[in-house]
Amino acid sequence: MTDTTATPATAENKDTSFFGHPKGLAILFLTEMWERFSYYGMRGLLIIYLTQHFLFSDERSGIMYGAYTALVYIMTIIGGTLADRYLGQRKAVTYGAILLVIGHGLMAFEGDGSRETFVYEGAEYQLTLDGRGGDANQIVVSEMGTSLISFAEGGTVMQVAEPEAVGLPAELPFSSDMTTIERQGMFVNTLYLALAFIIAGVGFLKANISTIVGSLYGLGDTRRDSGFTIFYMGINLGSFLASITVGIIGIVWGWKWGFGLAGVGMLAGLLTFLFFQPWLEGRAEPPNPEKLKQKVFGPLNVEWACYATGIAIVAVSMAIVAFPDMFANVVGWIGLAMFALLVGYTALKTKGDEQKRMFAAIYFVLAQIPFWALFEQAGSSLNLFTDRLVDRSMFGWSVPAPVFQSLNAGFIFIFAPIVAWLWIALAKRGWNPSTPVKFALGVFMAGLGFYVLVAGMGVSGATGLTAVYFIFAIYWIHTMGELMVSPVGLSAVTKLAPARVVGMTMGAWFLYSGLSNFLAGVIASTTGAETIGGQLTDVAAAKAGYAEVYSNVGLVAMGVAVLMLLISPIIKWLMAGADGTAIKPHPTETEAGGQSMDRSSDAP
Repeated sequence: MTDTTATPATAENKDTSFFGHPKGLAILFLTEMWERFSYYGMRGLLIIYLTQHFLFSDERSGIMYGAYTALVYIMTIIGGTLADRYLGQRKAVTYGAILLVIGHGLMAFEGDGSRETFVYEGAEYQLTLDGRGGDANQIVVSEMGTSLISFAEGGTVMQVAEPEAVGLPAELPFSSDMTTIERQGMFVNTLYLALAFIIAGVGFLKANISTIVGSLYGLGDTRRDSGFTIFYMGINLGSFLASITVGIIGIVWGWKWGFGLAGVGMLAGLLTFLFFQPWLEGRAEPPNPEKLKQKVFGPLNVEWACYATGIAIVAVSMAIVAFPDMFANVVGWIGLAMFALLVGYTALKTKGDEQKRMFAAIYFVLAQIPFWALFEQAGSSLNLFTDRLVDRSMFGWSVPAPVFQSLNAGFIFIFAPIVAWLWIALAKRGWNPSTPVKFALGVFMAGLGFYVLVAGMGVSGATGLTAVYFIFAIYWIHTMGELMVSPVGLSAVTKLAPARVVGMTMGAWFLYSGLSNFLAGVIASTTGAETIGGQLTDVAAAKAGYAEVYSNVGLVAMGVAVLMLLISPIIKWLMAGADGTAIKPHPTETEAGGQSMDRSSDAP
């Protein structure tokens, strides 16, 4: 039952227990920090886990990863809607956290992994790795023993270091057609189920915990912006710590230990939220507690119907992750249907300046696509590239590839305040770029980052490892681009869309964010190369493939950005005076109408 003594939304909350903010912010800060710790920790390992442990091809892993991250965003629409209408944010966040604990727990059940074998002169041999990550060596295993192997002549010749140890010749012709992959069906399905639970859990938790943050402050409370700033710092802290700790433990000690640590983080978040719920002082309760008790499907009441919807999300998500090509067939139609809905509503239901502003909102909803499609390579193709083709040696230690995903959060800590100061300083001189110009610059930087990386690949030659500082460079460039897109996008949408359809327009924003993630997976799948145990057999061909794809998508993004820059005066005119000059940076989490939504970095 809703606590009638709860602070009303219009009243100022006098509680200053947490650094001058309501103590409820502390529980939300810690819950979200641990949730992001679990999510980004798992995310950093996932693509490498798919290619090395389950021996999925790069193409299959990329499209599966894209479907997973797309669904994380899309399902927040359902979770947010159910919370707003029925469950309330507290119950939704609790349920989402429980689903996440289950999902992350299931990720620790890895089985023995897949086996890749071939037969030579009647004897069976297994091709595998002697470890995890990019530093693992390819080996061949027979009944006699093991030996290191390598591949020459474009991956068509297998070279055996100690042929007598395994009963093979020193060199033999090789083709991937010679091998057979056997997967443990139970553990493959466990993987799909785990990802599905995580998708559903994020769907119920992400949108709603951010809403609770907004509910801590009454209208006109000047602490709101700084409260969201503290909240998103906790989010980036979780991301930063997870990429380092889970990334190292998963690669060095074992997949189950890395995923297990991510699961422990989510459990800590759930326990924190449950134990300290009284600090919320009755906020985030169901809008109509009596409604939850009404029967809807036989003995099933509204509340349990909402929970059953979560299980339905699990079932649908599991099917899509298992068969991502099925999702690819409907993605385009979903995007077109939403576009038709937005344009139809704008043309028929709005007039004058309101209509112009709504068309501008539609522009920003669509213009985000090229940025996130490139930015979200961080967890997929860029992660594999860093793992396999980058000299990751720093201070005498070969840094595991997932650790480099912490760079985005680290750069946000450093540069977000600088960018915020820059916009204010430019505004005082009348030089602050308009919202459409900032958006165009962000998209341009997404493409530029890949061109810088391709230049680094060229410096290292056809088969050499790319210098690690080019990875620092692309993450820095992309983070600066994010600071020009993420703080601006949702802010613009909420200012431009009429109040009666802000929810629909926000839903469209996150729908296209999800579709952008799937497009990112499609792009990642095109970088795929021949592998044994998830390691390359032809470095030169792999580098050439990465260079071609990254050059092409970089060029397209920069070309789109130039076009966006050229039409920016038109978009500014459509905004009809709604464009502001001082926009608070929310790089990884963007506040909109009292809600801070994850842009992850996923991602959710």
